[in-house]
Amino acid sequence: MQNIPFTLAISGMVLAKDVARTDNPGGPPVCGKGLILTDQMIDRLKNMGIQSITVEGHPIRMDGDNSLEEMLAGLDRRFKKAEGDPLTMKLKMIHKKQIIKSMGD
Repeated sequence: MQNIPFTLAISGMVLAKDVARTDNPGGPPVCGKGLILTDQMIDRLKNMGIQSITVEGHPIRMDGDNSLEEMLAGLDRRFKKAEGDPLTMKLKMIHKKQIIKSMGD
């Protein structure tokens, strides 16, 4: 899942979180999680002043973002000293799966 500036939204992205109005963030969402963005929906949200959205996967590489390979290499470095501990290695695998899932395809 990735939070992106709304200006980078493109048709076909899938919302990972509900989108609320900027003038009423506690109100009902204007778009729900799981919605596939269309050009018409993007125009509608732009007219509402939406500034950012959270989408599934990691479709946009932004300055400062690490690639999947860099993230997994960092995970390996952090768990290097615990390679002999089966429980810690289970935790590493859980975290690895979460990283892969968060980065999308």
